[in-house]
Amino acid sequence: MVDNDRMPPIPVESQTPEQRDASRVFRAHRHEDVFGPFIPLLRSPEVMLRAMAMGDYLRFRTVLPRKLNEFLILITARKWSQEYEWFIHHPLAVKEGLSQEHAQDVARGRRPSGMDPDEQLVSAFATELLDTEAVSDPTYARAVARFGEHGTIDMTSVVAFYTFMAMVLNTARTPLPPGASPAF
Repeated sequence: MVDNDRMPPIPVESQTPEQRDASRVFRAHRHEDVFGPFIPLLRSPEVMLRAMAMGDYLRFRTVLPRKLNEFLILITARKWSQEYEWFIHHPLAVKEGLSQEHAQDVARGRRPSGMDPDEQLVSAFATELLDTEAVSDPTYARAVARFGEHGTIDMTSVVAFYTFMAMVLNTARTPLPPGASPAF
C-alpha cells in the first residue's frame, strides 16, 4: 500500500456543522472518536452514519456465529489487500475461535486446510462471491440449508459491507496505526 493518507482526520475547527454533528453522534454511539474508515467517510456525514448503523448490525448482530462473521471479514480484507481492516479484525477473529493457522493461510492468499464444515462453507461462499461475483447453486443450497435465507443474506451483506469499507480505505489510503505491522 502506498503511504500517503489522502483523507486524514479533519480538524474539528475545519469540520462543517454536519460533520461535527455526525462526529458527535458517532462518539455517543461508539464511545470513541471517529476512526479508520469512518475518517474518510466523514466527508459525507450521512453516508458515515448510515455505514455505522449497517456495520453495527453486520459486525455484532448477524445470525452467524461471531467466529464465522469475522472469518468472512478476513477473507474480504485479504481479497482487497486491506491492511487496516485486517489489523482490526484479525485479533477479533482469533479471539472468537478462528485458528491462527487458518487466519495466516488467508493472509498468505491460501485456502486453509482442516477447516470445520461451517468454516468450509463460509470460505467457499465468500471466495465464490468475491472471485466470480456470484455464488454457485451447490454453495447457495448449502448456505441456505445451514443458515437459512436470513443467514445467507447476512453472509452476503458482510462480504458486501466490508468490500465497501475496503474500497473506502483503499481510496483514502488510510494508514495502519503507528507501530502496526502489515500482514500481507
